[in-house]
Amino acid sequence: MARYIVQRIAFAILSVWAVCTLTFFIALLAPGDPAELAAGEHATPQMLSQVRHEYGLDLPPLVRYGHYLVGVLHGDLGKSFVTHEPVTDFLKRALPNTALLALSAIVLAVVVGIAVGLAAASRPNSMLDRALMACVLFGVTLPTFVLAPVLVILFALKFQIFPVAGWGGFNYLVLPSIVLAARPAAMIARMTRASTIEVQRQDYIRTARAKGLSPVAIVLHHTLKNAFLPILTTIGVSFGYLLSGSFVVETAFTIPGVGYQSIESLATRDYSVIQGTTLVLAVSFVTVNLITDLLYATLDPRIKIVSLDKAGA
Repeated sequence: MARYIVQRIAFAILSVWAVCTLTFFIALLAPGDPAELAAGEHATPQMLSQVRHEYGLDLPPLVRYGHYLVGVLHGDLGKSFVTHEPVTDFLKRALPNTALLALSAIVLAVVVGIAVGLAAASRPNSMLDRALMACVLFGVTLPTFVLAPVLVILFALKFQIFPVAGWGGFNYLVLPSIVLAARPAAMIARMTRASTIEVQRQDYIRTARAKGLSPVAIVLHHTLKNAFLPILTTIGVSFGYLLSGSFVVETAFTIPGVGYQSIESLATRDYSVIQGTTLVLAVSFVTVNLITDLLYATLDPRIKIVSLDKAGA
């Protein structure tokens, strides 16, 4: 087990390094001069020279890359070219908001997705199954930028149940969480239905029914347990969607999170903030996938054994 964990952690570190390297050199190729952005529109050549020296922009690219990696290892992601604020300070304010939104959305998606999938699988090809799958298809195909204004018009403007936008108490979290969870919930529901129907055809499920176990006991102790690995895969992939989808949702609802601030940084070409937010989101995504891999090995030891056999070969 220890060797398996070391392999997965090494792969995660390599993935984060690759993202860090790509974002750094892509920022170098981007148009515009960060020194002009930091110094202001009416900066003199002397001021531009001073700013380039202060931010290390006058150094060769590989030297800057080395300094950037050292800074990342020490928790220093540089300073914003617009506000001159350390990127880490910005992330300390914005990241908790994005994390809260993503956590609430994934919890909602898992609960709704598994419940809908189990309900549909309980009666395959029935009217209930077809109706639920039609709703699931609607959730998969409906874009976030369409669902968000529809919910705002209905529940914020017409019925005035929730606020239109902003960030504060629980009321401000409901609509963004629903919008962000819609597609992951639909994907989880589809996978839950397919995996559950497959498991229900197995001999041990027929044996459990023959023993007289209740349908609830069969689902909880036999069906869902054996059908959960594909569902876990979908949940892990869905978290990646939540990270990328939060950009649209946070912008639509004016939530001061990483996604909303990243969009503003793109508009102002604040490359240091873009690099920092991309790196943090990459670390979050890789961490979730690492946890998913470790859960695989816990739920099904055969995955760990196969992985180690391949590594030995």
